[in-house]
Amino acid sequence: MPDDTAYRPPFWYRGRHLQTLWGPLLRHWRRPPLRRERLETPDGDFVDLDWLADAPESGPLILILHGLEGSSRSHYARGLLRGAGRFGCRPAVMHFRSCSGEVNRLPRLYHSGETGDLEWVLEQLRKREGDPRIGLIGISLGGNVVLKWLGEQGDAAPGAVAGAVAISTPFDLAACAAVLDRGFNRAVYTGSFLRTMKAKVRAKTHLYDGRIDVPAVLRSRTFAEYDRRFTAPLNGFADERDYWSRASSGPYLERIRRPTLLINAANDPFLPGVHLPVAAVARSRWLEAAFVEQGGHVGFLDGPLGGSSWAERRALAFLRRLLLP
Repeated sequence: MPDDTAYRPPFWYRGRHLQTLWGPLLRHWRRPPLRRERLETPDGDFVDLDWLADAPESGPLILILHGLEGSSRSHYARGLLRGAGRFGCRPAVMHFRSCSGEVNRLPRLYHSGETGDLEWVLEQLRKREGDPRIGLIGISLGGNVVLKWLGEQGDAAPGAVAGAVAISTPFDLAACAAVLDRGFNRAVYTGSFLRTMKAKVRAKTHLYDGRIDVPAVLRSRTFAEYDRRFTAPLNGFADERDYWSRASSGPYLERIRRPTLLINAANDPFLPGVHLPVAAVARSRWLEAAFVEQGGHVGFLDGPLGGSSWAERRALAFLRRLLLP
C-alpha cells in the first residue's frame, strides 16, 4: 500500500477493539538488536534510551516516545525502529521514567503532560551529536508529550528538530478518561494499564513518606480515581480535572512551528472522533492531518496477517522528506 493513501484495513481486520488489540496481542516481531544508553538526569534520576544497534553510524536521528506503560518492546516501537534503520536514520526509543524495565529512583514517575525529560534529552543529543537533524515520533501518550512540548516551544523550538509525527494522540485527556473509565474499555484497557501503574507505585511506597495515600491509590479502578489520588497531588495539580486540562496537547497545537503530522482514527476507543482537532489543523500551516475512519488505537495494521503498519510507514515517509535530501 503506498504511504500517502488513506488507510484501508484488510477485510478481516474490522472494529475498533480488534484493530486496537491485534497489535499488542498478536503482532509478534523478533526484537531488533538494541543498545541501551542510560542518561543520568540532573535531579539524580535516569532516563534510558534504546538505540537500534545495527543502525548507520551517522545520519539523522529519530527519537520515538512510547505510549502509556509502553517501551522499546512495544510492537509499534519495534516496527518504527526497523523502518527508520532501513532508510538510513539512527532511531532510539526514549523511555519515560520507570518504563525501561527498572523503576526509577525518585518519587515522581511520568505523566501525559510532563515534557521536561524530552527537552533535556534533546539538549543532550544536540550537544553530543553536533546539532544533528532530529525527527520525533510520539505514540499515544508519547504523541501528547511531543505535541505539547512543540507547542510550549513555539518559534523557540531547537533548529535541530526538523519535524514530528504523533500517532493516536489523546488530545483531550478528560474526554479520554470519560470513555476509558466505563464499560468494556474500563474492564479491558483501563484495568490493564492500572495493574502495571499500581505495581510501580507499590514498589516505591517507601519514597512517599505519607505524602501519598498509597492504599487509596492501589484501590483505584478508574483513571479518574488514580489521577485524583496519585498523579495530581504528586505533580502539583489541584485535582484530576486540573491535570487533564493542563496536560492535554489540544490547546497547544496552534502554537507548533515545526512540520507535524497527526495520525488518528475516528473509531479510536480511547478518544471519540468528535474530539479530533480538525479546526486547529485547518488554522495552522504547520499541521497536517491523516484523520481516517478506521484504525483503532495505535492499530492501522495491514498485510495478510496484520504484520505491517500503514501508520508507521506514513510516519517514516513524512520524516524522511524532512530529514534526508
